[in-house]
Amino acid sequence: MGFRIASLFRRKDITRLLGEMDGGERLHRKLGPVALTSLGVGATIGTGLYVQTGFVAHEFAGPSLILSFLIAAIGCGFAALCYSELASMVPVAGSAYTYAYATLGELLAWIIGWDLILEYAIGSSVVASGWSNYFEAFLRGVFHIELDPRLRSAPWDYHMATASFTQKIVNLPGGGTGMAWFDLPAVIIVALVTIILVVGIRESAGFNAAMVLLNIGVIVTVVMIGSTYVDSSNWQPFFHESKGVRGVTEGAGRIFFAYIGFDSISTHAEEARHPQRDLAIGIMAALLICTILYVAVAAVLTGMVPYGLIDVDAPLSSALASKGLRFAGGLITLGILAGMTSSLLVGNLSQPRILLAMSRDGLLPPGLFAAIHPRFKTPWKSTILVGLGVALAAALAPLNFLADLVSMGTLFAFVIVSAAVWILRITNPEAPRPFRAPWVPFVATMGILVNGGMMFSLGPENWLRLLVWLVIGLVIYFGYGRRRSALAREAAA
Repeated sequence: MGFRIASLFRRKDITRLLGEMDGGERLHRKLGPVALTSLGVGATIGTGLYVQTGFVAHEFAGPSLILSFLIAAIGCGFAALCYSELASMVPVAGSAYTYAYATLGELLAWIIGWDLILEYAIGSSVVASGWSNYFEAFLRGVFHIELDPRLRSAPWDYHMATASFTQKIVNLPGGGTGMAWFDLPAVIIVALVTIILVVGIRESAGFNAAMVLLNIGVIVTVVMIGSTYVDSSNWQPFFHESKGVRGVTEGAGRIFFAYIGFDSISTHAEEARHPQRDLAIGIMAALLICTILYVAVAAVLTGMVPYGLIDVDAPLSSALASKGLRFAGGLITLGILAGMTSSLLVGNLSQPRILLAMSRDGLLPPGLFAAIHPRFKTPWKSTILVGLGVALAAALAPLNFLADLVSMGTLFAFVIVSAAVWILRITNPEAPRPFRAPWVPFVATMGILVNGGMMFSLGPENWLRLLVWLVIGLVIYFGYGRRRSALAREAAA
């Protein structure tokens, strides 16, 4: 029994991880620091800013949403330093999963790899759902086109106060009501992004860079135009009337969703031209850019509209429309759609690379998840599979239910990465570290405490969902991966 328990914590030596880069089918190294930063910004600025901002201000933080963004950024900053060190040490696909395998052992590596599905695949579902809301608002506001309401939302509503689901009832064009069927625009955009991703990383990165430039231009425009309509009286009271100061921390746990994505840069370590240098630049630059933009948008949004009147479905375009700027709102909504498309692209780009790393280790079927397209050099089978899963979740599941689950999964990953840096400093102090996170163990400890604290702010129901998700993953691990892992086969031989 002692041997069996010990086998669950088999670790992959860092030297072995680096040696694996020289064998088998590898991904193309085509990404420089600008492309990596662009991928990070593109993955980060999406539904979290354009949808969750209004929801968190309305329900939890009020104008103190600014502080919620800053608290979330601090937790992300500690994790970003840890990600940068590990990514420079082990520049292969897999991100936090790979780092956990090298430090905490196979079982915890599987848990974090399974958990990352919440961050990337389920996170992309949230983005696709939010994209659909803005797309419908764009068609209605600019072209006066109304989609069939049964084809533009999930068939269920989730009620946070009671943690319960009810059928989604919509008003039909000809009169009467009916049940929503599924979110068709979300399915269409996921299908288009999946096709782009199968074609290749360079083409995907170029498309993403164009979307990111448009996205940043939109945000700057929103801040500049919106700032002329700011009424400082809307910032009083500064804290949410019913939540008070507690709303700041609760808001931080939920607005944390807006920061999900900068760490996706580490999943592209195997495609970075100079990973030891460029990964750290990309991770830190993306986080800094996003934080500045987020704080500015939070200040302008809550200054334009009293937080109790913010439209939680499309807060920015609705705020501009409330000031009579419908044409500007339409153009900005188009830019927002571009930004959310970029976020969706990078999320769907990152998830297959996590699955690729896990399948190379034998924990998932390699014939499906490790298959590299002979022409495009992309993990095409897993990319298509991820696209199908994202489309299904976006079409049928409520956005607010998915968003909290994604935040839980990502915060858990940040805690593991912070712990991994500290453990590696103790167990492998001589390993080359092209980038060293400063002030370890202080930075690692704060990464654990701040991100762990935000997890607790999300409430017990989200802990229960995370536990159920992890139990499902453990069933798969013990039923398939434990006996088929590369390390298990070597031990048996």
